[in-house]
Amino acid sequence: MVPVPQEELPVLEALINIRNRLTALKKDTTRFIRAPDVMPIYNSVVKQITRLNAIRDEQQQSHSTLHPTAGSSTKPPPLPEANRVDQLLADVFGLLSLFFLTVGKSRETPAIYCQIASMRQILSHMDESGAYTEQFLIPFRERLDQLRSVIKQDSLEGKHPEPIVRLMIRKLEGVERQLDALFQSLTVLSVELVPIHNRLVQLRKELAALAAEPKPNKAECKAILEELRKVDSKRVDGKFLGPGGSSVPEGQALLSGLLETCFEITQDIKAREAEEEVGPTLKPIYDRLSEMKNQLDQMTLTHRWTLRETDLYNYAMSLREIDAMRVDGKFVDAAGNKAEGQYALMFLLRRCYGLIYRLMSESEPISEELLPIASPPPPFFSQRTQKLT
Repeated sequence: MVPVPQEELPVLEALINIRNRLTALKKDTTRFIRAPDVMPIYNSVVKQITRLNAIRDEQQQSHSTLHPTAGSSTKPPPLPEANRVDQLLADVFGLLSLFFLTVGKSRETPAIYCQIASMRQILSHMDESGAYTEQFLIPFRERLDQLRSVIKQDSLEGKHPEPIVRLMIRKLEGVERQLDALFQSLTVLSVELVPIHNRLVQLRKELAALAAEPKPNKAECKAILEELRKVDSKRVDGKFLGPGGSSVPEGQALLSGLLETCFEITQDIKAREAEEEVGPTLKPIYDRLSEMKNQLDQMTLTHRWTLRETDLYNYAMSLREIDAMRVDGKFVDAAGNKAEGQYALMFLLRRCYGLIYRLMSESEPISEELLPIASPPPPFFSQRTQKLT
């Protein structure tokens, strides 16, 4: 990460203080959080974003003056590399966004940030796994359109300052580019191969779920393996053929990669059958993810009565820490070697990301007068989630 420029150091210091205020408010479970508790902190964040934009706009203008030929290009100038200020701002706004959900302002621009961040993580993992179809992607497109409408409406009404609108649009457009890339990757798939692709994606998801079980069901795994072999047997010289066997439809690499991954997961499950559990190196992470998944599953059933959305911040940060442990996409042991149980952990990690996104997107706006009724203090979840930070 690049060092923080001298001009941005006051912003960094201010954001650290703001994060401390937000963290203290989040940990206070003795009273209900209301909009008057949140809005002064929000205004402080707006001030620092405005300040940061002014600094960077001036730097960009100076760069254009020194390099006039670069400014004449039709392409926009490259964005500055992220530094600690950007990282801290992401943490601050992620938590602030959850506070907006907590106080019933889920249909306002700041509340969108945490949803966008969750979508970015989910789409990144989809891209990494290759396990997605157009049907899986369409709901994300629809949700992004809804979020864009919220930003547009708030902008027209002047509900939130222009720097906040700029920030949200930039973040949303980044996720839209991710989504566009996933849609684009499916355009290479011929119509003839779509049914096989859809089935392989489904089988991969079923295998990932099996791999996450402490003791995967051998009969289910065997049935999936037999189906994979039938799919594999349809290939001729490693290629899936079109109707009549006279053509080689496009999208071979996509299907072959998915098929290979499915076979790899079955091998991972078989290897674990002898051990009866995830390898000892990954067992603590597996147990931690399993506990988080169980808690998040429970929240999806009871969140209207027990959840303060800010509790999700602890889970999101813990998932980020676990995700950052991977080396080249893999969890490794102390010697840097790939450890047993990769797919079990990846399933749980992605499942937790999905549950957090679901809880955020299902948050409904509630009148402030009804907040004590809709969201009673959650001592159980507060105690449990604090263990994860």
